[in-house]
Amino acid sequence: LMKLIHAGHIIPVRPANVVWSDHCVVVDKDLVKGIIPFAEAVETWPEAEITELPDHILIPGLINTHTHSPMTLLRGYADDLDLHVWLKDHIWPAEKKFVGPEFVADGTRLAVAEMIRSGVTCFNDMYFFPETTIDVCLDAGMRASVGIPIIDMETAWASDINSYVEKGLRLYDRMKAEPLISFTLSPHAPYTVSDEILNRISVLSAEHNFPVHMHVLETEWEIKQSQQQHNLHPLTRLEHAGLLDSRLLAVHMTQLSADDIVKLASAGVHVVHCPQSNLKLASGICPLTALVEAGVNVALGTDGAASNNDLDLLAEGQTAALLAKGISGDAEAVNAFEVIEMMTINGARALGLDDRVGSIEAGKQADLCALNMRSPETQPLHHVISQLVYAASTRQVSDVWVAGKQLLEGGELTTIDLDAVMESARKWHSRLAWLERQLVSEGKEQQSES
Repeated sequence: LMKLIHAGHIIPVRPANVVWSDHCVVVDKDLVKGIIPFAEAVETWPEAEITELPDHILIPGLINTHTHSPMTLLRGYADDLDLHVWLKDHIWPAEKKFVGPEFVADGTRLAVAEMIRSGVTCFNDMYFFPETTIDVCLDAGMRASVGIPIIDMETAWASDINSYVEKGLRLYDRMKAEPLISFTLSPHAPYTVSDEILNRISVLSAEHNFPVHMHVLETEWEIKQSQQQHNLHPLTRLEHAGLLDSRLLAVHMTQLSADDIVKLASAGVHVVHCPQSNLKLASGICPLTALVEAGVNVALGTDGAASNNDLDLLAEGQTAALLAKGISGDAEAVNAFEVIEMMTINGARALGLDDRVGSIEAGKQADLCALNMRSPETQPLHHVISQLVYAASTRQVSDVWVAGKQLLEGGELTTIDLDAVMESARKWHSRLAWLERQLVSEGKEQQSES
């Protein structure tokens, strides 16, 4: 049965800067058939199922191009700390104690519920036990780009580089035909993988056409460490390994020089901007305006909820736009439509999914998000695109579809038991609170002994 989603306004993203009024998106099973005037659609498909959204803006589903979904269970666990203290004294001990299939399943389910409720229809994840992440996404009907984690140390998921790669490739072979799931190679960062491993990742990326999803130039410390250990800048190390190309998704990138930006643009590297996490951890500020002006494809990510502290991509876009204007001193820098592109088609392009998602076009997957603008905060609606970026909030997300399947209807999740998700979060709160008390107690004992 054909579906007609009739919205007050439709922002298809492609063609650029277009807003359709009194049109509808025609959905045939999992695909968009087209965007046409509503009267014409009703005449063409009189038996079609009609969804009326008269006060809404309909947009492509948002794409969160960098996150660590299970870390929603660590939301607010350790705040207002230096990045390395945050990791070394809090996050890593908690992960060492608890990370396993149960932690990943419960954390991912909480994250997916949050993201669907905020209009995200696809996320790019980097975490351990990716097979569990996939199971949760398929149960929920969520689209995901799943990272094959690679780090030069033993973890609960794998013991060494051969184990990471072999387990990851077996998972890829098993799941590569699944239409909602795609894959990246996800080495943690240049400072946690050796040159030998970088070279191996480069070969695997070329052989399988895997995007490479990696934290790069997140802090000034990373550059100093690379110079001390390798006598090379991190970008030079990646270049020597053959990784500085159009398959690289470089996340954070707060420590860029003008020459670096030219190099990135020339190589076709994608940058994933996570402004709120960068600000909260005082990591630095990604030079968004300069990257955009140089023609670099920039997508947006929330990072994990342990360092943000939410998975609200719309708020991330607002922060990115305002920060770019404030830093550059140019009110015209990074306009509202460019932000919408960063939340949709740019993320799809970075992940190699722009032939399937990221815009509302005939032949693409019906991944859609509707926001109800009938709210005091978004009236009057003088300019649809700017109002979406500068005034709307995720509280106004009412309906979400992935591959034509409705995952949020009138603000209610249709594939996830929210009560069960909340009960699971309470359980993990108790476990993690116990661990934090243990860590504090051990710290006091060590201080008294010294």
